[in-house]
Amino acid sequence: MDPLVFEFDVECTAAHAFEVWTAKSSRWWPVDHSFSGEKGLTVQFEPRIGGRIFERTPAGEEFDWGEILIWEPPRRLVYWWHLGSDRSEATEVQVDFAGSGEGTVVRIEHRGWERFGAAADERQANNRKGWGAVVPLFRDACSA
Repeated sequence: MDPLVFEFDVECTAAHAFEVWTAKSSRWWPVDHSFSGEKGLTVQFEPRIGGRIFERTPAGEEFDWGEILIWEPPRRLVYWWHLGSDRSEATEVQVDFAGSGEGTVVRIEHRGWERFGAAADERQANNRKGWGAVVPLFRDACSA
């Protein structure tokens, strides 16, 4: 099964785009695309290979979303992604940031759908909708 691929421009440097994705996610990630759905949650990327991606609620509860596989600021990030499901059901997300002057081309490749067998098409379609909601928020955050 082919991966989901999204490619778009942002009006900032690659370093800024990488920082917005990894260190400032709480500013733009939609609460309705989280595990708890609680307002005021924070999204954390531990900046290292093996680092966790998780949300922390205002009450301090933590919910794992993924694990960093490749950490190459400011140009590439790869991680296991299992928001709302068990780690054994993780897919893989690669985000590349290719800077050119003050602008950056961001390419997201979300792969690993074949592991879900008969449910692959539905899971991929749900994630396509999710990315469709998240990408514009990220683009806006890069310009802010």
